Amino acid sequence: MPSTLKDVPGYAPHGGALEIRMASGDDKRRLNGEAASLPTIAATSRRVLSDLELLAGGAVSPNRGFMAEADYHSVLDDMRLSSGLPWSLPITLSATEAEAKNLKKGKSAAITHEGRVVAVIEVCDIYSFDADDEATKTYGTSDREHPGVAYLHSQGPRYVGGEVTVLENVFAHEYADYRLTPLELRSKIAERAWKTVVAFQTRNPIHRAHEYLTKCALEIVDGLVIHPLVGGTKGDDIPAETRMKCYEALMANYYPHDRVILSVFPAAMRYAGPREAIWHSLLRKNYGMTHFIVGRDHAGVGSYYGTYDAQLIFDEFETGELGIWPLKFEHSFFCKACEGMASGKTCPHENDQHVHLSGTQVREMLQRGEEPPSEFSRPEVARILIDAARANR
Repeated sequence: MPSTLKDVPGYAPHGGALEIRMASGDDKRRLNGEAASLPTIAATSRRVLSDLELLAGGAVSPNRGFMAEADYHSVLDDMRLSSGLPWSLPITLSATEAEAKNLKKGKSAAITHEGRVVAVIEVCDIYSFDADDEATKTYGTSDREHPGVAYLHSQGPRYVGGEVTVLENVFAHEYADYRLTPLELRSKIAERAWKTVVAFQTRNPIHRAHEYLTKCALEIVDGLVIHPLVGGTKGDDIPAETRMKCYEALMANYYPHDRVILSVFPAAMRYAGPREAIWHSLLRKNYGMTHFIVGRDHAGVGSYYGTYDAQLIFDEFETGELGIWPLKFEHSFFCKACEGMASGKTCPHENDQHVHLSGTQVREMLQRGEEPPSEFSRPEVARILIDAARANR
C-alpha cells in the first residue's frame, strides 16, 4: 500500500516525508479486483496521467492525492496549502457532471485510461470551480490563447479531491533507463556522497547558453542533475525523444560523468511562468536537490510574463522557507569581444558583439540543413536537430 517515508537519503522532502502512493503486489491485485465495481472518472489528458506518476513516486509530497477545495483555494489565493506550507499550483482531477453524479464522499472511485483502471481515489470532496478565476490567479491571464488557460477550459466542470493509490504508470516504458523516482534519484545522489545538488529544468535542447548556466552552477555545488521535462508540452515544442538524444550527446562529450546525472522529470508543462518556477523547485526538493537554476522566462510562453518574474517570485517567501535555494541567472550568450560565454552581469560589450539567434532563426536554419554557429550550439546537438527537422518534412 502507499507509504509515508521520513527516513530517506539526503535532505528532508517538502513537508518532511515522501508520500509514495504506488501500490504493488497483493494490494495492487486486490484493488484492481475491487475497482471493477467502482464508479469511474476518465483520465483523458496527459497532464492527469503525469500527475498520477508524480503522486505515485512522492514527487508532489506532501500531497497524497488530488486537492480538496480548501487546499485548492488556499493555493490559488496564497500560494500555500491550507496547512500553511508553501505550494504554488493546484493538483486537480476534473470530472464530467455525469461522472460526478455517481460519486459519493467517503467512497472510492476508479480513475481509468483507455478503459483500464490506473488508480483509485478515496473521494473526500466534489466541488465546482471557476476556470477564469483559476487562470487569472495561477497564470496571470484568462486569455484562452495561453495553453494553460485553454487546458482549464477543456476540463469537466467539477473537481474531485481525495487521496489516490496508483496502480499503473502508463509512461513507465518511456525513457525507462532515465525514469528515476524521487527515492531512486536520492539513492544515486547518496551513492556519490553529494551534499549539495543543483537541478536544471528544461523543455528544450541544451544550447551553449544553457550549458554555461549549468556549468556555472556546478562550480559551487557537488553535483548537477539535468532534469528535462518529458510530460505533456505544446505541439510546437521539440519532442522529448529528440531532446533526449541531444542531452545524451552532451553528456557523452561535454559534462564530467562523475558529477552529472541525467534523469527525466515526468511532469506536464503548465506554462505558468513564475508560479511554475516555485512548483518546479519544490518538486526538485522532493527529488533530493538543494539548489535550483532559474533562468530567463522560466516556464514562460508568449509575452505573458516579464523576463525575470520567475526569479522575483522567490522573494515573496522568507529566506529558507522553501527549503531549496534558487540560483538566479541572467540571459547568457557568446561574446566575440570577450571570446567566451558571458551575461549582462559580466560582459561590457555592445549587442553587436553578442551571438544572438531567435527561435525562429534557429528553426529556419535547421530546416535548411544549416548548423547554427558553434558559439550558439554544439555541433552534435545541431546535427541531431537537423536530422529531426528533415524527418518531419
